[in-house]
Amino acid sequence: MASAAEQLAASINWSSFSKADELKKRIWFTLGALIIYRLGTYVPMPGINPQAYADAFNGQSQGILGLFNMFSGGAVGRMAIFALAIMPYISASIIVQLLTTVVPQLEALKKEGEAGRKIMNQYTRYLTVVLATAQAWGIAIGLEGGQHIVTDPGWFFRLSTTITLVGGTMFLLWLGEQITSRGIGNGTSLIIQAGIVAEFPTHVGQMFDLARTGGMSPVSLLMTVVVAVVVVLAIVFFERAQRRLLIQYPKRQVGNRVYEGQSSHLPLKLNTSGVIPPIFASSLLLLPTTAATFAAQGNPNSWLNNIAIYLGHGKPLFMLLYGVLIVFFTFFYTAIVFNPTETADNLKKHGGFIPGIRPGDNTAKFIDYVLTRITVVGAVYIALVCLVPEVQNYLIPSIPFVLGGTSLLITVSVAMDTLAQIHGHLLAHQYEGLVRKTKLKGSRRG
Repeated sequence: MASAAEQLAASINWSSFSKADELKKRIWFTLGALIIYRLGTYVPMPGINPQAYADAFNGQSQGILGLFNMFSGGAVGRMAIFALAIMPYISASIIVQLLTTVVPQLEALKKEGEAGRKIMNQYTRYLTVVLATAQAWGIAIGLEGGQHIVTDPGWFFRLSTTITLVGGTMFLLWLGEQITSRGIGNGTSLIIQAGIVAEFPTHVGQMFDLARTGGMSPVSLLMTVVVAVVVVLAIVFFERAQRRLLIQYPKRQVGNRVYEGQSSHLPLKLNTSGVIPPIFASSLLLLPTTAATFAAQGNPNSWLNNIAIYLGHGKPLFMLLYGVLIVFFTFFYTAIVFNPTETADNLKKHGGFIPGIRPGDNTAKFIDYVLTRITVVGAVYIALVCLVPEVQNYLIPSIPFVLGGTSLLITVSVAMDTLAQIHGHLLAHQYEGLVRKTKLKGSRRG
Protein backbone atom coordinates (compact mmCIF):
# COMPACT_ATOMS: atom_id res chain seq x y z
CA MET A 1 0.00 0.00 0.00
CA ALA A 2 1.54 3.29 -1.12
CA SER A 3 1.89 6.07 1.39
CA ALA A 4 0.24 9.47 1.04
CA ALA A 5 3.55 10.99 -0.06
CA GLU A 6 4.06 8.31 -2.77
CA GLN A 7 0.48 8.71 -4.02
CA LEU A 8 0.88 12.48 -4.04
CA ALA A 9 4.14 12.27 -5.98
CA ALA A 10 2.56 9.88 -8.49
CA SER A 11 -0.55 11.96 -9.15
CA ILE A 12 0.62 15.54 -8.71
CA ASN A 13 1.86 17.72 -11.53
CA TRP A 14 2.21 21.47 -11.68
CA SER A 15 -0.67 21.89 -14.14
CA SER A 16 -3.16 20.05 -11.90
CA PHE A 17 -1.87 21.80 -8.79
CA SER A 18 -2.08 25.23 -10.44
CA LYS A 19 -5.70 24.59 -11.40
CA ALA A 20 -6.72 23.53 -7.87
CA ASP A 21 -7.67 27.05 -6.72
CA GLU A 22 -9.51 25.85 -3.61
CA LEU A 23 -6.47 23.86 -2.45
CA LYS A 24 -4.15 26.83 -2.99
CA LYS A 25 -6.45 29.07 -0.94
CA ARG A 26 -6.46 26.53 1.88
CA ILE A 27 -2.66 26.26 1.85
CA TRP A 28 -2.19 30.05 1.90
CA PHE A 29 -4.71 30.37 4.74
CA THR A 30 -2.86 27.70 6.74
CA LEU A 31 0.50 29.40 6.20
CA GLY A 32 -0.94 32.78 7.22
CA ALA A 33 -2.44 31.35 10.41
CA LEU A 34 0.84 29.65 11.35
CA ILE A 35 2.73 32.91 10.77
CA ILE A 36 0.35 34.67 13.18
CA TYR A 37 1.02 31.93 15.74
CA ARG A 38 4.79 32.26 15.36
CA LEU A 39 4.61 36.05 15.76
CA GLY A 40 2.66 35.60 19.00
CA THR A 41 5.43 33.43 20.47
CA TYR A 42 7.69 36.51 20.41
CA VAL A 43 5.27 38.88 22.20
CA PRO A 44 6.57 38.98 25.82
CA MET A 45 4.47 38.94 28.94
CA PRO A 46 4.27 42.32 30.73
CA GLY A 47 5.96 42.76 34.08
CA ILE A 48 8.79 40.22 33.47
CA ASN A 49 12.52 40.88 33.77
CA PRO A 50 13.80 39.09 30.62
CA GLN A 51 17.38 38.56 31.80
CA ALA A 52 16.42 37.23 35.24
CA TYR A 53 13.84 34.91 33.72
CA ALA A 54 16.32 33.63 31.11
CA ASP A 55 18.83 32.81 33.85
CA ALA A 56 16.20 30.91 35.84
CA PHE A 57 14.87 29.06 32.76
CA ASN A 58 18.31 27.91 31.58
CA GLY A 59 18.76 26.02 34.84
CA GLN A 60 15.54 24.06 34.24
CA SER A 61 15.63 23.67 30.44
CA GLN A 62 16.06 19.87 30.67
CA GLY A 63 12.99 19.37 32.85
CA ILE A 64 9.27 19.80 32.34
CA LEU A 65 9.86 23.41 31.27
CA GLY A 66 12.02 22.18 28.40
CA LEU A 67 9.24 19.82 27.28
CA PHE A 68 6.63 22.59 27.36
CA ASN A 69 9.05 24.95 25.63
CA MET A 70 9.41 22.43 22.80
CA PHE A 71 5.63 22.12 22.34
CA SER A 72 5.13 25.91 22.51
CA GLY A 73 7.79 26.70 19.92
CA GLY A 74 10.09 28.49 22.38
CA ALA A 75 7.32 30.61 23.91
CA VAL A 76 8.04 29.29 27.42
CA GLY A 77 11.72 30.19 27.12
CA ARG A 78 10.71 33.74 26.20
CA MET A 79 7.64 33.77 28.51
CA ALA A 80 5.45 34.98 25.67
CA ILE A 81 1.67 35.35 25.61
CA PHE A 82 1.41 31.89 23.98
CA ALA A 83 3.50 30.20 26.68
CA LEU A 84 0.72 27.70 27.52
CA ALA A 85 0.23 26.94 23.81
CA ILE A 86 -2.63 24.44 23.38
CA MET A 87 -1.43 21.93 25.95
CA PRO A 88 -4.47 22.65 28.22
CA TYR A 89 -6.75 21.74 25.31
CA ILE A 90 -4.90 18.47 24.71
CA SER A 91 -5.15 17.61 28.40
CA ALA A 92 -8.86 18.49 28.42
CA SER A 93 -9.49 16.32 25.34
CA ILE A 94 -7.80 13.34 26.96
CA ILE A 95 -9.74 13.83 30.21
CA VAL A 96 -13.05 13.99 28.33
CA GLN A 97 -12.18 10.81 26.44
CA LEU A 98 -11.38 9.09 29.72
CA LEU A 99 -14.65 10.25 31.25
CA THR A 100 -16.54 8.97 28.21
CA THR A 101 -15.72 5.40 29.24
CA VAL A 102 -16.89 6.04 32.83
CA VAL A 103 -19.85 8.47 32.62
CA PRO A 104 -22.90 6.95 30.85
CA GLN A 105 -24.23 10.37 29.80
CA LEU A 106 -21.02 11.19 27.90
CA GLU A 107 -21.00 7.73 26.32
CA ALA A 108 -24.56 8.33 25.11
CA LEU A 109 -23.50 11.69 23.63
CA LYS A 110 -20.66 10.01 21.78
CA LYS A 111 -23.14 7.68 20.06
CA GLU A 112 -25.43 10.54 18.94
CA GLY A 113 -23.23 11.42 15.97
CA GLU A 114 -22.51 14.99 14.91
CA ALA A 115 -24.85 16.61 17.46
CA GLY A 116 -23.29 14.72 20.35
CA ARG A 117 -19.79 15.51 19.09
CA LYS A 118 -20.53 19.24 19.13
CA ILE A 119 -21.74 19.07 22.72
CA MET A 120 -18.65 17.12 23.78
CA ASN A 121 -16.43 19.66 22.03
CA GLN A 122 -18.13 22.40 24.00
CA TYR A 123 -17.48 20.53 27.26
CA THR A 124 -13.84 20.18 26.19
CA ARG A 125 -13.56 23.94 25.67
CA TYR A 126 -15.01 24.66 29.12
CA LEU A 127 -12.54 22.25 30.70
CA THR A 128 -9.74 23.87 28.69
CA VAL A 129 -10.54 27.23 30.28
CA VAL A 130 -10.47 25.67 33.76
CA LEU A 131 -7.15 23.90 33.20
CA ALA A 132 -5.55 26.91 31.50
CA THR A 133 -6.65 29.16 34.38
CA ALA A 134 -5.15 26.81 36.97
CA GLN A 135 -1.87 26.49 35.03
CA ALA A 136 -1.62 30.22 34.36
CA TRP A 137 -2.22 31.03 38.04
CA GLY A 138 0.46 28.52 39.02
CA ILE A 139 2.89 30.12 36.55
CA ALA A 140 2.19 33.57 38.01
CA ILE A 141 2.85 32.31 41.56
CA GLY A 142 5.99 30.51 40.41
CA LEU A 143 7.35 33.60 38.66
CA GLU A 144 6.83 35.67 41.78
CA GLY A 145 8.83 33.09 43.74
CA GLY A 146 11.89 33.62 41.53
CA GLN A 147 14.62 36.11 42.28
CA HIS A 148 13.91 39.49 40.64
CA ILE A 149 11.92 37.89 37.78
CA VAL A 150 8.76 39.96 38.36
CA THR A 151 9.25 43.72 38.39
CA ASP A 152 6.11 44.49 40.40
CA PRO A 153 4.67 41.37 42.16
CA GLY A 154 1.17 41.40 43.54
CA TRP A 155 -2.43 40.67 42.73
CA PHE A 156 -2.44 42.82 39.61
CA PHE A 157 0.46 40.84 38.13
CA ARG A 158 -1.19 37.51 38.96
CA LEU A 159 -4.53 38.49 37.44
CA SER A 160 -2.99 40.06 34.32
CA THR A 161 -0.72 37.04 33.79
CA THR A 162 -3.62 34.60 34.19
CA ILE A 163 -5.89 36.52 31.82
CA THR A 164 -3.15 36.93 29.22
CA LEU A 165 -2.08 33.29 29.20
CA VAL A 166 -5.65 31.94 29.17
CA GLY A 167 -6.53 34.36 26.37
CA GLY A 168 -3.50 33.20 24.39
CA THR A 169 -4.52 29.56 24.75
CA MET A 170 -8.12 30.19 23.69
CA PHE A 171 -6.95 32.27 20.72
CA LEU A 172 -4.71 29.40 19.58
CA LEU A 173 -7.63 26.99 20.04
CA TRP A 174 -9.79 29.21 17.81
CA LEU A 175 -6.95 29.56 15.30
CA GLY A 176 -6.53 25.77 15.16
CA GLU A 177 -10.24 25.30 14.50
CA GLN A 178 -10.05 27.84 11.67
CA ILE A 179 -7.14 25.95 10.12
CA THR A 180 -9.06 22.69 10.33
CA SER A 181 -12.19 24.13 8.68
CA ARG A 182 -10.67 26.62 6.20
CA GLY A 183 -7.11 25.40 5.77
CA ILE A 184 -5.40 22.09 5.21
CA GLY A 185 -4.60 19.50 7.88
CA ASN A 186 -5.52 19.32 11.56
CA GLY A 187 -5.09 22.79 13.05
CA THR A 188 -4.16 21.68 16.57
CA SER A 189 -1.52 19.25 15.34
CA LEU A 190 -0.09 21.77 12.86
CA ILE A 191 0.33 24.38 15.60
CA ILE A 192 2.31 21.92 17.71
CA GLN A 193 4.35 20.83 14.69
CA ALA A 194 5.06 24.44 13.68
CA GLY A 195 6.42 25.17 17.15
CA ILE A 196 8.73 22.14 17.05
CA VAL A 197 9.93 22.68 13.49
CA ALA A 198 10.63 26.37 14.13
CA GLU A 199 13.23 25.39 16.73
CA PHE A 200 15.01 22.87 14.49
CA PRO A 201 17.23 25.34 12.53
CA THR A 202 18.47 27.02 15.73
CA HIS A 203 19.41 23.77 17.45
CA VAL A 204 20.91 22.22 14.32
CA GLY A 205 23.01 25.36 13.88
CA GLN A 206 24.16 25.06 17.49
CA MET A 207 25.24 21.48 16.89
CA PHE A 208 27.28 22.39 13.82
CA ASP A 209 28.78 25.32 15.73
CA LEU A 210 29.79 22.95 18.55
CA ALA A 211 31.41 20.62 16.00
CA ARG A 212 33.28 23.56 14.47
CA THR A 213 34.57 24.85 17.80
CA GLY A 214 35.45 21.40 19.17
CA GLY A 215 32.57 21.08 21.64
CA MET A 216 31.32 18.03 19.72
CA SER A 217 33.40 15.61 17.71
CA PRO A 218 32.62 15.15 13.99
CA VAL A 219 31.90 11.47 14.66
CA SER A 220 29.26 12.42 17.25
CA LEU A 221 27.70 14.89 14.81
CA LEU A 222 27.59 12.26 12.05
CA MET A 223 26.11 9.69 14.43
CA THR A 224 23.41 12.18 15.49
CA VAL A 225 22.42 12.83 11.87
CA VAL A 226 22.36 9.10 11.05
CA VAL A 227 20.23 8.27 14.11
CA ALA A 228 17.76 11.08 13.24
CA VAL A 229 17.41 9.80 9.66
CA VAL A 230 16.92 6.20 10.82
CA VAL A 231 14.30 7.28 13.38
CA VAL A 232 12.39 9.25 10.74
CA LEU A 233 12.41 6.29 8.34
CA ALA A 234 11.21 3.97 11.11
CA ILE A 235 8.37 6.37 11.98
CA VAL A 236 7.24 6.55 8.35
CA PHE A 237 7.32 2.76 7.99
CA PHE A 238 5.50 1.90 11.21
CA GLU A 239 2.93 4.72 10.99
CA ARG A 240 1.86 3.28 7.63
CA ALA A 241 1.70 -0.28 8.97
CA GLN A 242 -1.73 -1.77 9.64
CA ARG A 243 -3.45 -5.14 9.97
CA ARG A 244 -6.40 -5.38 7.60
CA LEU A 245 -9.16 -7.76 8.65
CA LEU A 246 -11.28 -9.12 5.80
CA ILE A 247 -15.00 -8.25 6.17
CA GLN A 248 -17.62 -10.06 4.08
CA TYR A 249 -21.15 -8.84 3.37
CA PRO A 250 -23.74 -11.44 2.23
CA LYS A 251 -26.00 -11.22 -0.79
CA ARG A 252 -28.97 -8.92 -0.40
CA GLN A 253 -32.17 -8.45 -2.33
CA VAL A 254 -33.68 -5.03 -3.00
CA GLY A 255 -37.02 -5.39 -4.75
CA ASN A 256 -36.58 -7.81 -7.65
CA ARG A 257 -32.83 -7.29 -7.89
CA VAL A 258 -30.28 -9.44 -6.09
CA TYR A 259 -26.93 -7.81 -5.27
CA GLU A 260 -23.83 -9.94 -4.95
CA GLY A 261 -21.96 -10.09 -1.66
CA GLN A 262 -19.20 -7.56 -1.19
CA SER A 263 -15.96 -7.60 0.76
CA SER A 264 -14.03 -4.84 2.47
CA HIS A 265 -11.33 -4.47 5.11
CA LEU A 266 -11.23 -3.29 8.69
CA PRO A 267 -7.84 -1.55 9.08
CA LEU A 268 -6.21 -1.79 12.50
CA LYS A 269 -3.28 0.61 12.80
CA LEU A 270 -0.11 -0.63 14.40
CA ASN A 271 0.05 2.60 16.42
CA THR A 272 -3.53 3.36 17.38
CA SER A 273 -2.58 5.64 20.30
CA GLY A 274 -0.57 8.12 18.21
CA VAL A 275 1.79 10.47 20.05
CA ILE A 276 -0.12 10.52 23.35
CA PRO A 277 1.96 7.84 25.20
CA PRO A 278 5.37 9.62 24.95
CA ILE A 279 3.80 12.98 25.85
CA PHE A 280 2.12 11.53 28.95
CA ALA A 281 5.21 9.56 29.95
CA SER A 282 7.49 12.60 29.58
CA SER A 283 5.15 14.81 31.58
CA LEU A 284 4.79 12.32 34.43
CA LEU A 285 8.56 11.82 34.72
CA LEU A 286 9.75 15.38 34.21
CA LEU A 287 7.17 17.01 36.50
CA PRO A 288 8.44 15.48 39.81
CA THR A 289 12.04 15.94 38.63
CA THR A 290 11.51 19.63 38.06
CA ALA A 291 9.69 20.07 41.38
CA ALA A 292 12.50 18.24 43.23
CA THR A 293 15.11 20.42 41.53
CA PHE A 294 13.34 23.60 42.60
CA ALA A 295 12.91 22.33 46.17
CA ALA A 296 16.55 21.21 46.48
CA GLN A 297 18.15 24.45 45.27
CA GLY A 298 18.84 25.67 48.78
CA ASN A 299 20.05 22.31 50.11
CA PRO A 300 22.38 20.37 47.76
CA ASN A 301 22.55 17.40 50.17
CA SER A 302 18.79 16.91 50.32
CA TRP A 303 17.20 13.61 49.28
CA LEU A 304 15.19 15.61 46.74
CA ASN A 305 18.45 16.49 45.05
CA ASN A 306 19.23 12.76 44.72
CA ILE A 307 15.82 12.20 43.10
CA ALA A 308 16.53 15.01 40.65
CA ILE A 309 19.89 13.44 39.79
CA TYR A 310 18.71 9.84 39.30
CA LEU A 311 15.57 10.89 37.39
CA GLY A 312 17.41 13.46 35.32
CA HIS A 313 16.84 13.67 31.57
CA GLY A 314 18.94 10.96 29.86
CA LYS A 315 19.76 9.00 33.04
CA PRO A 316 19.39 5.17 33.02
CA LEU A 317 16.59 5.14 35.61
CA PHE A 318 14.75 7.85 33.66
CA MET A 319 15.01 5.84 30.44
CA LEU A 320 13.81 2.64 32.14
CA LEU A 321 10.74 4.30 33.64
CA TYR A 322 10.19 6.23 30.41
CA GLY A 323 9.99 3.01 28.39
CA VAL A 324 7.69 1.29 30.91
CA LEU A 325 5.30 4.27 30.98
CA ILE A 326 5.22 4.48 27.18
CA VAL A 327 4.21 0.82 26.94
CA PHE A 328 1.57 1.27 29.65
CA PHE A 329 0.00 4.37 28.09
CA THR A 330 0.04 2.77 24.64
CA PHE A 331 -2.18 -0.06 25.85
CA PHE A 332 -4.22 2.24 28.07
CA TYR A 333 -5.00 4.82 25.39
CA THR A 334 -5.63 2.18 22.71
CA ALA A 335 -8.25 0.60 24.97
CA ILE A 336 -9.93 4.01 25.27
CA VAL A 337 -10.04 5.05 21.61
CA PHE A 338 -10.91 1.62 20.13
CA ASN A 339 -13.75 -0.53 21.43
CA PRO A 340 -13.82 -4.03 19.86
CA THR A 341 -17.31 -4.76 21.22
CA GLU A 342 -18.76 -1.62 19.63
CA THR A 343 -17.01 -2.38 16.33
CA ALA A 344 -18.37 -5.94 16.33
CA ASP A 345 -21.91 -4.67 17.04
CA ASN A 346 -21.69 -2.20 14.12
CA LEU A 347 -20.56 -4.98 11.79
CA LYS A 348 -23.43 -7.19 12.93
CA LYS A 349 -26.00 -4.42 12.39
CA HIS A 350 -24.84 -3.93 8.79
CA GLY A 351 -24.64 -7.65 8.06
CA GLY A 352 -20.86 -7.81 7.93
CA PHE A 353 -18.80 -10.64 9.36
CA ILE A 354 -15.23 -11.91 9.47
CA PRO A 355 -14.91 -15.21 7.56
CA GLY A 356 -14.67 -18.13 9.98
CA ILE A 357 -15.74 -16.02 13.00
CA ARG A 358 -19.30 -15.93 14.36
CA PRO A 359 -20.81 -12.41 14.59
CA GLY A 360 -21.23 -10.80 17.99
CA ASP A 361 -19.09 -11.71 20.98
CA ASN A 362 -16.79 -14.02 19.03
CA THR A 363 -16.02 -11.25 16.56
CA ALA A 364 -15.31 -8.82 19.41
CA LYS A 365 -12.95 -11.32 21.04
CA PHE A 366 -11.15 -11.96 17.74
CA ILE A 367 -10.69 -8.21 17.08
CA ASP A 368 -9.44 -7.74 20.64
CA TYR A 369 -7.04 -10.68 20.18
CA VAL A 370 -5.57 -9.17 17.00
CA LEU A 371 -5.51 -5.63 18.40
CA THR A 372 -3.66 -6.72 21.55
CA ARG A 373 -0.90 -8.38 19.57
CA ILE A 374 -0.33 -5.54 17.12
CA THR A 375 -0.41 -3.09 20.05
CA VAL A 376 2.53 -4.99 21.56
CA VAL A 377 4.51 -4.30 18.40
CA GLY A 378 3.29 -0.68 18.36
CA ALA A 379 4.28 -0.12 21.99
CA VAL A 380 7.77 -1.53 21.38
CA TYR A 381 8.11 0.66 18.28
CA ILE A 382 7.14 3.87 20.13
CA ALA A 383 9.41 2.99 23.06
CA LEU A 384 12.39 2.38 20.79
CA VAL A 385 11.78 5.54 18.75
CA CYS A 386 11.72 7.61 21.94
CA LEU A 387 14.52 5.77 23.78
CA VAL A 388 17.14 5.65 21.01
CA PRO A 389 17.56 9.47 21.00
CA GLU A 390 17.56 9.38 24.83
CA VAL A 391 20.45 6.89 24.83
CA GLN A 392 22.25 9.07 22.32
CA ASN A 393 21.61 12.11 24.50
CA TYR A 394 23.08 10.22 27.47
CA LEU A 395 26.23 9.45 25.47
CA ILE A 396 26.38 12.92 23.85
CA PRO A 397 24.90 15.48 26.31
CA SER A 398 25.26 18.38 23.84
CA ILE A 399 22.36 17.14 21.66
CA PRO A 400 19.41 19.59 21.91
CA PHE A 401 16.24 18.55 23.74
CA VAL A 402 14.10 19.32 20.67
CA LEU A 403 15.79 16.56 18.62
CA GLY A 404 14.28 13.79 20.75
CA GLY A 405 12.05 10.95 19.61
CA THR A 406 8.82 12.62 20.74
CA SER A 407 9.40 15.72 18.62
CA LEU A 408 10.38 13.66 15.57
CA LEU A 409 7.33 11.41 16.03
CA ILE A 410 4.97 14.40 16.15
CA THR A 411 6.62 16.15 13.20
CA VAL A 412 6.62 13.15 10.87
CA SER A 413 3.10 11.97 11.83
CA VAL A 414 1.54 15.39 11.26
CA ALA A 415 3.42 15.80 7.97
CA MET A 416 2.08 12.45 6.72
CA ASP A 417 -1.51 13.35 7.70
CA THR A 418 -1.24 16.74 5.97
CA LEU A 419 0.13 15.15 2.79
CA ALA A 420 -2.77 12.70 2.83
CA GLN A 421 -5.25 15.59 2.95
CA ILE A 422 -3.47 17.41 0.12
CA HIS A 423 -3.63 14.24 -1.94
CA GLY A 424 -7.34 13.92 -1.19
CA HIS A 425 -8.03 17.51 -2.31
CA LEU A 426 -6.11 16.94 -5.55
CA LEU A 427 -8.07 13.75 -6.29
CA ALA A 428 -11.35 15.53 -5.56
CA HIS A 429 -10.33 18.34 -7.93
CA GLN A 430 -9.51 15.81 -10.67
CA TYR A 431 -12.85 14.04 -10.20
CA GLU A 432 -14.70 17.35 -10.39
CA GLY A 433 -12.94 18.07 -13.67
CA LEU A 434 -13.96 14.68 -15.07
CA VAL A 435 -17.58 15.22 -14.00
CA ARG A 436 -17.68 18.66 -15.65
CA LYS A 437 -16.24 17.24 -18.88
CA THR A 438 -18.80 14.41 -18.87
CA LYS A 439 -21.70 16.82 -18.37
CA LEU A 440 -20.37 19.07 -21.14
CA LYS A 441 -20.15 16.16 -23.59
CA GLY A 442 -23.65 15.03 -22.62
CA SER A 443 -25.13 18.50 -23.18
CA ARG A 444 -23.46 18.70 -26.64
CA ARG A 445 -24.93 15.33 -27.66
CA GLY A 446 -28.34 16.43 -26.49
